[in-house]
Amino acid sequence: MIAITPPPRPIFEPGQLVQHRRYGYRGVVVGRDEACQADAAWYANNQTQPDRNQPWYHVLVHGSLTCTYAAAENLMADPSGRPIDHPMVPHFFSEFVGGHYVRNDEPWPG
Repeated sequence: MIAITPPPRPIFEPGQLVQHRRYGYRGVVVGRDEACQADAAWYANNQTQPDRNQPWYHVLVHGSLTCTYAAAENLMADPSGRPIDHPMVPHFFSEFVGGHYVRNDEPWPG
């Protein structure tokens, strides 16, 4: 029997622009966890409940005050190259260069 290896999950870096596959929102990655760090109650309320054992990302959502926590499998790179409109962008990033934000030294509070 031949084992089928699942496709690799995307890995994004802080400052990278992403788009949610299901909900379509754009955002910028602020931080990454190697696996879901949310508690069981939060995870149970998550509508999609993707695998906890994959990278999860803190994403500032364009045009809102929201920061989401999204699994790698639900995100894809946003090729638009357009900046994100979110009030916390200047807190975590020093500049926007070539379609990518430059992360400063301000730690993610998670």
